[in-house]
Amino acid sequence: MTTLVVRLDSAGDVLLAGPAVRAAAHHSRRVVMLCGPQGAPAARLLPGVDEVVVWDSPWTGFDPPPATARGVMDLVSSLASRTIERALVLTSFHQSALPTALLLRMAGVAHIAADSVDYPGSLLDLRHQRGEGRHEAEAALDLAAAAGFPLPPGDDGRLAVLPPPGQQHLTGPGRYVVLHPGAAVPARAPGARLAAAAVRALAAAGHRVVVTGGRAEKELTAEVAGADALDLGGRTGLAELSGVLAGADVVVAGNTGPAHLAAAVGTPVACLFAPVVPAHRWRPYGVPHVLLGRQDAPCAGTRARTCPVPGHPCLDSLTAEEIVTAVDLLRNPPTTTERPPRR
Repeated sequence: MTTLVVRLDSAGDVLLAGPAVRAAAHHSRRVVMLCGPQGAPAARLLPGVDEVVVWDSPWTGFDPPPATARGVMDLVSSLASRTIERALVLTSFHQSALPTALLLRMAGVAHIAADSVDYPGSLLDLRHQRGEGRHEAEAALDLAAAAGFPLPPGDDGRLAVLPPPGQQHLTGPGRYVVLHPGAAVPARAPGARLAAAAVRALAAAGHRVVVTGGRAEKELTAEVAGADALDLGGRTGLAELSGVLAGADVVVAGNTGPAHLAAAVGTPVACLFAPVVPAHRWRPYGVPHVLLGRQDAPCAGTRARTCPVPGHPCLDSLTAEEIVTAVDLLRNPPTTTERPPRR
């Protein structure tokens, strides 16, 4: 049986779908993952994925393309050629799975499961209801189980990626802390001034600091790293970044893909969490973590992409010392560690 798993959003969203992908893979001969351009690099890191189909959806992403008949029919033809029997359509709590389900019906997919609060007509074979307050990773697993894809025995349901490559040629020898100052959504990123102050404070506290970022963030990472940290801005793709994060004692990052990638390689996260989306749905999953930032800030729950409050108080009211304290706590944790709830 060929199963299609759909997650059309960013790299972080795709990483959170990883446990559900493994569940589907255990019960399938082959798993194809349909994702957007931003999520494709993460999909290629997920255990259980045999093929990645990339499609820029008109109803997801930060800058969606126009909806065209040709684009839709090209996708339908591509999926139809793969003879897909079953599909899981994974979405965030505020998204509709029904546009995707319609295209899958046109592609001849026989059984489609998704969370949906809207009446699906004949588009869904399983109209599942998301549990109240469930983390995004848990919600995806709930849907997979309801569709007949429980996790295999011995799988703890945590995030995971393929074994990360060693990156000592980038990081050098010895222990280090990673600080990732950027985010695809500006409202979820700390200001450069706070990030730079945190680097200086961490270095003063005896931590070796590595600053990471994408190619478009090289100016930011250079400013944040200054003379006190190793600047790897623009030097890592997602696979290489997984190796850098895997070697770290702690990762300091906002609610963005690298925080979820850190969780997928088992590294604790000090998360600078802007409450524009709820922490109980998007916090680092399955690893020790500390949430930093004012969760009661006026932006809470707005899903804003650009901070709607002057001064960005949810994050930039933090101090560098608070970040150092969180890193020290995670680097020298108590004897118990967080695990996903029993299923």
